[in-house]
Amino acid sequence: QVQLVESGGGLVQAGGSLRLSCAASGGTLSSYVMGWFRQAPGKEREFVSAISWNSRSTYYEDSVKGRFTITRDNAKNAVYLQMNSLKPEDTAVYYCAAALAGWYGEDDYDYWGQGTQVTVSS
Repeated sequence: QVQLVESGGGLVQAGGSLRLSCAASGGTLSSYVMGWFRQAPGKEREFVSAISWNSRSTYYEDSVKGRFTITRDNAKNAVYLQMNSLKPEDTAVYYCAAALAGWYGEDDYDYWGQGTQVTVSS
């Protein structure tokens, strides 16, 4: 059973940057699509970004394109989300997830982390 643990969240001013990390244990991530989702207060969880097992394909939600970058290091069994030019509307709990197939849908993902809070102040 793959277990995912996110880290790197925190409080940052608008325009700042954060780098989220997701570390896996109990299995290798190299076969999985890895994704990041977020859930803002009072809103449903939404797709943010995903990366293929070999890093050749990446996908982003429109509002984060050009600001966020997803990467992975299969040797370290980890995936990252570099978030630049943060905006108050990026405030949310960010989750990493692993999927054997699929990209955007929550139902595509088999394993989830517990989430890390990102708060962007104006």
